[in-house]
Parts: sequence; C-alpha cells; structure tokens
Amino acid sequence: MRVGRAVLVVVLTAALAFAGGTPAALAAPPPTPPPNPSDQDLQNSRNTVSGTAAQVARLTDRLNELQAQADDLQIQVAEQHESANAAQDTYTAAQKAAADAALKAQQARTETQAAGSAIDAARARLDDFVANTYQGGLDLGPLGLLTSSSGPADFIDRAQLTDYIAQQQTAALDGLQKARAEKANADSLARQAQQEADDRAAAAARAKQAADAALADAQQQAAAQAQKLQQVGAQQAEVQRQLDAAQNADAGLRAQRQRFDDWQAQQAAAEAARQAAEQRAAAARAGQAPPASVPRSASAKVQTVIDRAMSQLGVTYAWGGGTARGPSLGIRDGGVADQFGDYRKVGFDCSGLMLYAFAGVGINLPRYSGNQHAAGRQVPLSQMRPGDMLAWARNGRVYHIALYIGNGKMIEAPYSGSSVRISPVRYAGLLPTVARMF
Repeated sequence: MRVGRAVLVVVLTAALAFAGGTPAALAAPPPTPPPNPSDQDLQNSRNTVSGTAAQVARLTDRLNELQAQADDLQIQVAEQHESANAAQDTYTAAQKAAADAALKAQQARTETQAAGSAIDAARARLDDFVANTYQGGLDLGPLGLLTSSSGPADFIDRAQLTDYIAQQQTAALDGLQKARAEKANADSLARQAQQEADDRAAAAARAKQAADAALADAQQQAAAQAQKLQQVGAQQAEVQRQLDAAQNADAGLRAQRQRFDDWQAQQAAAEAARQAAEQRAAAARAGQAPPASVPRSASAKVQTVIDRAMSQLGVTYAWGGGTARGPSLGIRDGGVADQFGDYRKVGFDCSGLMLYAFAGVGINLPRYSGNQHAAGRQVPLSQMRPGDMLAWARNGRVYHIALYIGNGKMIEAPYSGSSVRISPVRYAGLLPTVARMF
C-alpha cells in the first residue's frame, strides 16, 4: 500500500510538472518510478500480513500455555519446599518434648537420691538407739524394772525411762518406714519419668526419620520439577524465537510490539519508582515505630506490620531466609533454590518475610507458612483488610503466604530469582479465609 502511494505521488508530480507549461521536448525526463504493484500483489501482501498475524496469535497462545505450565510447576516446587518446612517443625517439636521429659526424669532421680539419704539417716538413728540400749546394760523388761529398782520412786522413774525409750524406738521405726515409702514413691516417679523420656525420645527419633525422608523426597521432587521447568523454558525460548521472527516479518506488528514494550517499560519504571518511594516512606515509619512492648491500637499495629514488610521491598528472595530481626542467609533445598544459589544469598522467603513483619508488634510466628496462616483468626476472604495474611494451597498443603496491604494488593517474597515486591492479589489457589492476628 505504501509503495502504491509513493508511485501515485511520483505520477502526480510528473503530471503537474508537465502541466506547468514546460514543452515536452525541453522537459527533463521523469525519474523511473518504482514498480507499481498490481491489485493482486497488494492482495497477496495483505494475505501475508493476515497470515503472519494469525501465526503470531497462535504462537502467543502457545506461549501463554507454556507459561501456565511453568507457573504450575513453580507451585509444585513451592509445595515441596513447604513440606520440608513442615517436617522440620515436627522434628523440632519432638526434640523439645524429649528434652522436657529428660528434665522430669532428672528431677525424679534427684528425689530418689533425697529419699535414699532419708533412709540412711533413719537407719543411723535406729542403729544408735540399739547401740545405746545395749551399751547401757539396762534390763527394760517388767521383771528387770522390779528387781533393779530401789523403791517405788525409782520404779516409776525407770518405768518412765522405758516409755521414753519405747517412744524413741517407735519414732525411729516410723521414720524408717516413712523414708522407705518416700523412696519407693520417688523410685516409681523416676521410672515413670524415665519411661516417658524414653517414649519421647523414640517419638523424636521417628519424627526425625520421617522429617529426613520427607525432606529427601521433597528435594528429589524439586529437582525433577526444576528439570521440567528447564524444558518448559527451552520451549518458551523457541516459541519466543518464532514469535520474534514472525514480528520481524511484518513491520506493522513489530512497531506495535515496540510501542507496547516501551509502554510496559515506562509502566514498570513508574511502578518501580513508586515502590521505591513507598519503601523509603515505610522504612522511615518503621524506624519511628515504638517498641513492641509499648501498647498500641490495632490500627497502629497493622500499620507497623505493613511498614516493616514494605521496608524490605527489593530485598532478594532466599529460600529459608528471614528471621524476626531481618534478612538472613538462605539454605540449601537440593533443587531449584540451590540452582539460583539461595544458600549464598541474604534475604527472605515468603514465611520469613511474615516472621519479620509481625515481630515488630511482638508476634512470634512459626516458620512454616501453613502454621502461620493457622495461627491467626480465620476470617472470610470477602472480609479481608490490611494486615491480614493470605495463603495459597493445593491438595491441602499451603505453599505460599503473603500480606494484604489494601486496594487489591499484597506484599510478598514470591520465588527464587525474584525479590520482595508488591503484587495484585492472585485468586487462583487462594484459601477462602485470611489469617487475622489482631
């Protein structure tokens, strides 16, 4: 079409020059016009453009399909990560239970030792009593008292002495029996506590074994998912190459894509600038927030939690990273996180970011994202408000968590290779309830 217009301009220009009065014999010969495409050529060109546009549309649909598969694989990897976190939580709890039981057993052993000391003391008193009786040479029987007394008064004195000695002997024997009973009770408690410790220890060992097996299985599945993601990535690259080739074959579509890319880059730059400004403002507010021990209203707590999360915008994602004090070194997972080198990065994963945000108001969340969501009051999704935690799950397993900040947006640490960011709320896979901590 553009060639046809150019030819028309040349023809009209030549015609106007000729009409201007210059004699044909004296006029300069007009430049040779470019080829004038026929109607059929123009139709063929339009058909080529239409066919290329259709091919671009098909390639775009295929690219979207592959991206959906990649997103699904990423969710599966996240599920395996969180399964490993859950297994570690179970092992940690079992270890603590075993330690508590061992402390009880130690206390019981201390009581047993005290009871043994009481028996020894009672036995010593009884031995002293018997020794003193025999050494004194007294005949404490009724006949001895009568034959050895010098008179009624002496008889009474001796009788009283006999009663006193009998009372002492009875007290000593009672003390011995009491000490024996206390020892038996202490021994029983010690055995019971020791049995409890053994049971707890066995449970801890089984939990650790299960945790190790679950972690190994999660790592194996994560590695398999990583391989699938690489394959999908290769397919995406090939489709993108074909898409680029189709766009380069049609100048109009290429210009349209360039305009869109420019717009998208401008939007991304504007969003990055806006988030940077929000991050700076949130960091300033978080730095001015009172300590967690100072009483604050619920709205003030919500603002502190959001500000602490916002202050970490742009911080690197690191699987296993993040504490109540801030970003921390990531850990190995044997799969995708290792491929991105998360164990060498300082940053947050999704649950680590929640740990840090809520620690600012004195709330100590558990590590696993599923337990974090369960820690709050469950409120219908339709009633969510800023400060609520959103969680995504598949097959009953939570694999991601984020903080709702209002206006349909959330802040999250999404996945390896990314950073803490603000995103629109994604409803696919989102649980029907949010977790509200205050």
